Amino acid sequence: MRPSVALDKTAYDRFGCQHTTEPLALPYMYCVGSCEKVAVAALTNRMLGESFFKTDPLVCGRALIGTALIWGRCAGIVVETETYLTENDEACHCFNRPSTRAFVARNKPGAAYIYLNYGVHWMLNVLVKGGPRDGLILVRAIQPTRGTSVMKARRRADDVRKLCSGPGKLTQALGIDMRHHELDLCANTRHGFAAHAAGEIEVVADRRIGIKRSADLPWRFTLRGSSFVSRPVRPSGSID
Repeated sequence: MRPSVALDKTAYDRFGCQHTTEPLALPYMYCVGSCEKVAVAALTNRMLGESFFKTDPLVCGRALIGTALIWGRCAGIVVETETYLTENDEACHCFNRPSTRAFVARNKPGAAYIYLNYGVHWMLNVLVKGGPRDGLILVRAIQPTRGTSVMKARRRADDVRKLCSGPGKLTQALGIDMRHHELDLCANTRHGFAAHAAGEIEVVADRRIGIKRSADLPWRFTLRGSSFVSRPVRPSGSID
């Protein structure tokens, strides 16, 4: 279990929380009275900036595990990602889509890349750029921590573990669509990622899901033991 991180007294005073004087435990960031004002304060004070996404995409895909994805009234802990490289990765859109290559060229690190998968589900990706290689990180699953009632209404589902356990479920629960394409996820506190608490995050790497090309690469990252991922980690050497 990760250590608790205390908000200083000024945070409690500023946001008017009367429910607790105890430290809030990240990443959940709820007081016992479900005071979302303090939860929001904890999140927004830890927003990830552009420099976080100026690294190798494989490093970033792993590092995003355990961070908080904030989207308006909703938030959740990132428990599953997939990395796609802009060069020499046949599974990446850059391999055969000039429009994706143009997106990479004109946007800054941390920009949202949104596309419609098979004409059904929107996919949320974030651009990693400026390090040794460029890439796109697909956010595949989160563990909901705020705004679950909103997510349930959008998904028409009650099981919290299944609200965001897949990239299409996630975007539906958060209300993400093409309006958010090219949104700078480092520019404001309503849409972006917040750092997790200090402490070790156990990340498991295995093969990416739902692709036929470059399918053997272990570039899917999950939070070890999470029941909120889209699919359990495959045992080493298993065959789909």
